[in-house]
Amino acid sequence: MSERLKPGDPAPDFTLPDADGNEVSLASHKGRKVIVYFYPAALTPGCTKQACDFTDNLELLAGAGYDVIGVSPDKPEKLAKFRDKEDLKVTLVADPDKEVLTAYGAYGEKKLYGKVVTGVIRSTVVVDEEGKVEHALYNVKATGHVAKIIKDLGI
Repeated sequence: MSERLKPGDPAPDFTLPDADGNEVSLASHKGRKVIVYFYPAALTPGCTKQACDFTDNLELLAGAGYDVIGVSPDKPEKLAKFRDKEDLKVTLVADPDKEVLTAYGAYGEKKLYGKVVTGVIRSTVVVDEEGKVEHALYNVKATGHVAKIIKDLGI
């Protein structure tokens, strides 16, 4: 079970391939705030809703100084299909080895339909301009989550 991050913790740096195979790193966003969200699987109903919500609010978030990166264990090819099918504008990165998911506390035991399973814990971590965790939210709902983040961040 991975440790959950808390406000004030340094956000683990990462470099992962995006949907086109280009490397995306947290360090390259230094000086901007970053919303890193973790989701179980591209092209599934809940994850699609969440990605579309982030896309629909991307301009608002970017205007407030936030970049958005979605992380899943999917391979880049599946992320490209997901992006193209849903016309997503958020940056999606692949973590098939689940190293970043684990480092952020977004992979481990969770309840699914009453059973304890090991998998991706739908989570969102807001990283400040200095690379420190500002907010760490775990076991979030796919629906309504983006609106809650916008409200919590006072945007």
